[in-house]
Amino acid sequence: MIHAYNDMYLSDARRVLAGSFDHAVYTFGTELSEYYHYFVKSDLADRFERGDPFVVSGRSGIELARDVIERMRGEEISFVPFYHDNRSPEYWVGWALAYYQWYTDCSLRLLDEEVPIEVVLTMYDKYHEMDIMHFVERINDLRSNVRSTTYLRKYREMMGYSQSELAYITGIPVRTLQQYEQGRKALSRTRVDYVISLSKALNVDASLLIEGTCRGSS
Repeated sequence: MIHAYNDMYLSDARRVLAGSFDHAVYTFGTELSEYYHYFVKSDLADRFERGDPFVVSGRSGIELARDVIERMRGEEISFVPFYHDNRSPEYWVGWALAYYQWYTDCSLRLLDEEVPIEVVLTMYDKYHEMDIMHFVERINDLRSNVRSTTYLRKYREMMGYSQSELAYITGIPVRTLQQYEQGRKALSRTRVDYVISLSKALNVDASLLIEGTCRGSS
């Protein structure tokens, strides 16, 4: 697998993003989602994702957070740093997301569209003491489920089928199709014959129903 940048910067990148999340919330008093949404749309995120040494290694987390928030507010800000005795959940989110972005070369903007930061934060209790690859696999599962849901509905509507009509053509129960489109069941884990039937009925490659790209959408 090709990663986002040289792994010599990975440890620093994780520390910086984690620290920026923590200080954005506890030093600067912003909502994590507000901070993150602004960050991922900025050139700083683009540079972070490429492993720009100035962004991922040349500054601290609090410096990155201050830069982002000053841009958000359009003014310079004064602050008193707040430090925890232990790592906060927000720190872990940044630590984990930095690894995921490096490992998959996925843009953070696309990732936030598919798995919102609020969802990632809820994963803290279960995953923060696990090996990081458990987190990677879970995020991949969530993203796959979102993509399959989106693509199935998109191609069904392009072909002009209702859910009932597609169910009749493919032999898949209409309730099951509804669960796919609602994200309650994942096409990536369903029966192979169902995927093949959908692929033929919608005239689309099966991989487009259950897979997606990452970097190209950034």
